Amino acid sequence: MVLSAHCNPVVTHNEAKVDDLLAFALNIAKEAGDITMRYFRQGVPVDHKDDDSPVTIADCAAERHLRLSIEQKFSNHGLLGEEEGAVGDQSERWVIDPIDGTKSFICGVPLYGVLLSYERDGVPVIGVCHFPAIGDTVWAVAKGGAFINGVQCRVSTISNLSRSTLCVGSHKTLADTGRLDGVMKLAHQAMTIRTWGDAYGHCLVATGRAEAMLDPKVSYHDLSAVSLIVSEAGGRFTDFDGQPGISDNAISCNVTLQQKILGAFR
Repeated sequence: MVLSAHCNPVVTHNEAKVDDLLAFALNIAKEAGDITMRYFRQGVPVDHKDDDSPVTIADCAAERHLRLSIEQKFSNHGLLGEEEGAVGDQSERWVIDPIDGTKSFICGVPLYGVLLSYERDGVPVIGVCHFPAIGDTVWAVAKGGAFINGVQCRVSTISNLSRSTLCVGSHKTLADTGRLDGVMKLAHQAMTIRTWGDAYGHCLVATGRAEAMLDPKVSYHDLSAVSLIVSEAGGRFTDFDGQPGISDNAISCNVTLQQKILGAFR
């Protein structure tokens, strides 16, 4: 399996080799991350979208770079991005979240990531999460395993909640979606609960550093890459009802704790 990126001639056929796609994805995700670092902790102005979520010039510049890179190399592939929406044939597409964790980014917290996935018929084939401020890159290939910085990773085998580390998203959103009581049940049993959220929390699960990530409200571009990474690391990726696949909420967890985690929300 290719674990580094390089430039190749333009590819226009539908069945590009997965190794080449991975190398390309790793390369442009790092380039986009480098763009975000030019603005990180620089006091850039913050705008707000219609849903009141924050956005900065770094989000827009990183997505523009990813889109242009993909359009130049894979002109027949579709695109779905957080900032610029969908374009092209969506049966073979790239899903882009230029800065996952924009609130962390604008606060100067280094746990934000550049997310990129390649899908065929709505199924992720490649997922990349690059965290430029801390120098970590986590990725996966369907049926090829998950990796962090070139080393294969797996979810933990901890089966006792009292030894577990759980990550959660916004407490307000947990309350608004009726899930805060479930989190509090788990809080009384877990070793610790931390708000290491967004894609970083899911990747902590995939790399065995946390046992679960509870994401009460998310968008598709937040989850395409991490859903594959968690699954390829041997974890379980479902919604709060235990249904697999990408929804508007998500739980990543290891296998041994899945039913205990889900049980808190029944």
